[in-house]
Amino acid sequence: MSTPSLTLPPALASLRLEAGKWWLARTTRERRAVILVLAVLGVLLVWSLLIQPAWRSARTAPAQLDQLDGELQQMQRVAAESRTLRAISPVSQTQAGAALKAATERLGDKARLNLQGDRATLTLTGIGPEALRAWLNEARSGARARPIDATLQRGPAGFTGSVTVTLGGTP
Repeated sequence: MSTPSLTLPPALASLRLEAGKWWLARTTRERRAVILVLAVLGVLLVWSLLIQPAWRSARTAPAQLDQLDGELQQMQRVAAESRTLRAISPVSQTQAGAALKAATERLGDKARLNLQGDRATLTLTGIGPEALRAWLNEARSGARARPIDATLQRGPAGFTGSVTVTLGGTP
């Protein structure tokens, strides 16, 4: 039984023949230099395509995993808070309005509340970030209000602008 021979297309066969003649025409020293250059190119190619990307991934993976773990924990906290807020019974618009008014009174004369149906707009003039955060937390927990629009600018005296919320968890 004979083994099938590999036949190259004529263009490749002539190119192979020319390369063989060229190789045989080189001295031993030139052949070693060519082999050395090809080996260096091969090592560079293996490094560039296989080793370096894997090495970079192994180096950056722990930091990426820490970042992703942090994001996962934040998402889990937000999901737990969402479940908690959904479980809380809704409040009437009257109770929600009263809670928002009480929270706004704590801000003093730098804030004005305008209630219209199921929405409330808080207009601010120079409110500090902690006071605004406290108002938003109280609006969310006491009035079951949800922010839907905020136009705020930060200045040297604090935040100026408006925050619009929906009351009682209504969409």
